[in-house]
Amino acid sequence: MTVSGVDLDARPPRANVNEPMCGSRLVLEHVTSRWGVLVLANLLERSYRFSELRRTVGGVSEKMLAQTLQTLERDGFVHRDAKPVIPPRVDYSLTDLGREAAEQVWGLARWTERRLGDVEAARETYDEARTS
Repeated sequence: MTVSGVDLDARPPRANVNEPMCGSRLVLEHVTSRWGVLVLANLLERSYRFSELRRTVGGVSEKMLAQTLQTLERDGFVHRDAKPVIPPRVDYSLTDLGREAAEQVWGLARWTERRLGDVEAARETYDEARTS
């Protein structure tokens, strides 16, 4: 079907995260993974060198941080700036798309911090009911 000279059948299908084969699911997985959220959230503050970011994101292994940064860079969320100096210097920062995603997941992360007590109380109530 053609409307105003545009072949509507040639448009890519709309993304729908509820569809099992939709690419948006993979993007959602990348930005909401444990390390993805923390990397994006920290890069909201400023750019970081790899070692700084690893210290800031407590508990992440070097391998997982490298993998997470590479994935986020491939998705267009993170910019990797390798400077041709000795010793080598690489800085990571957010792209505009990355800033938008980071603001979204950071809101969720802060909410979990604020509501942790309520979640723990709910767990306790649940566990007590299951053992009674």
